[in-house]
This record gives sequence, C-alpha cells and structure tokens, in this order.
Amino acid sequence: MASNAPDVTDATFAAEVLESDTPVLVDFWAEWCPPCRMMGPIIDEIAAEMGDSLKVVKLDTDSNPRTSRDYGIVSIPTFNIYKGGELVGSVVGGRPKRDLVKAIHKAIGHQH
Repeated sequence: MASNAPDVTDATFAAEVLESDTPVLVDFWAEWCPPCRMMGPIIDEIAAEMGDSLKVVKLDTDSNPRTSRDYGIVSIPTFNIYKGGELVGSVVGGRPKRDLVKAIHKAIGHQH
C-alpha cells in the first residue's frame, strides 16, 4: 500500500514544511523502530482524512540527522506540528489515533 505521507529530507524540509501554506504534521521515524512502524498506517489514515487542512510528511531520522538534531528529536516516533514555519505542537511516542488527532486540532486550531 502506498503511503499518503511523502518523505522529506534535510534538503527539502524547509521548502516542504517551514514554507508550507498549510499546517504540516511531520512524523520523525526510523526503520528499526517498532512503534514507528506501528504508527505508519495511522499516519497514512490521518493524511487521507485531513488532507484538505493538513499536510502530512515523514522524515527518516537515520537518513536525515541534521533536521532531527535541529529540532531536538531524541525519542522516536515524534510527531511535530508546524504552522507558518513555527513548531506549534509535538507528540512523542506511539499514541492511539484519536489522541494524535486531538493534539493536531489543538495545535492548528479547528479548521473546517
């Protein structure tokens, strides 16, 4: 199954995330991380359901250490929410979908 959340890299992070007109959820993950893999389908569902009001992308922390370091990512998965180039919310660790969605709504405001 193809992912609804494209990958971003150290090279594309600023353009894809910080300069985005819509809020962005970034999934900081790694291949070797079981909770990260467990959250993958949930992230894809959120991307599909909230695609009009939220851009969802994934960043492999092993392949992109600079961005991970710049944002102080020490535990994965970490889900950072950016709006207007600013970090407005963060959720660390695997979470039920409803909890993650609630955190997203809180961070970006309810956009209908």
